[in-house]
Amino acid sequence: MIKYGIDRTTVRWIHNWLSDRTQRVVINGFTSDWKTVSSGVPQGSVLGPLLLNIFINDLDEGVEGTLIKFADDTKLGGVANTREEKERIQKDLDKLEQWAETNRMTFNREKCKVLHLGKKNDNIQYRMGGISLSSSTCEKDLGVLVDHRLNMSQQCDAAAKKANTILGCIKKSIESRSREVIVPLYSSLVRPHLEYCVQFWAPQFKKDIDKLEQVQRRVTKMVSGLQTMSYKEWLKDLGMFSLQKRRL
Repeated sequence: MIKYGIDRTTVRWIHNWLSDRTQRVVINGFTSDWKTVSSGVPQGSVLGPLLLNIFINDLDEGVEGTLIKFADDTKLGGVANTREEKERIQKDLDKLEQWAETNRMTFNREKCKVLHLGKKNDNIQYRMGGISLSSSTCEKDLGVLVDHRLNMSQQCDAAAKKANTILGCIKKSIESRSREVIVPLYSSLVRPHLEYCVQFWAPQFKKDIDKLEQVQRRVTKMVSGLQTMSYKEWLKDLGMFSLQKRRL
């Protein structure tokens, strides 16, 4: 913290906050003995994420590839068309492993996966700490499924499934079918799942576009008095846009 210019008074205050802490376990009214906590930051504290960002701030020093950090999630990327480029990615992984050892941390290698992109990718196997990393055809990145083809169909399937599940719960638990009840419930509980980070995974294929749109079609059919109208007429009467138009 001093290295990044934080004044010593603040550093001493945080040091005192983290020092001489103890904890115990309570189960059904029975308590364990108090144990000294020798490391770490209390979970759920406001300063926790800030201190983590300071601690891992130099993680990318000396790394030649693209390193993306979000909280405790780290992604390393790079082009690997030549032998030199492939070796560079392996050297970056070695540097990350060295950083972890120096800072007395460990990467969870079981959760470290390699996602090979490109039709002519050689699917090179990479290592961390002498252990080969397993490859994957699809990974969830901050709640969005990214597969090796980058066509986003799996993410569209997952978003539609989750939205349909919540819509089914609304249909079963809410007796009213008035627009004053159904539309706000859909807008606040269902549609966010169809539009979360959609700027990144907007569907490319008609089948995926229709799959997402079908969820909203179900909503319009639930509202009483609109069963005889077409989808466009439903949307106009409800003052809504199609999901495709909202993405635009």
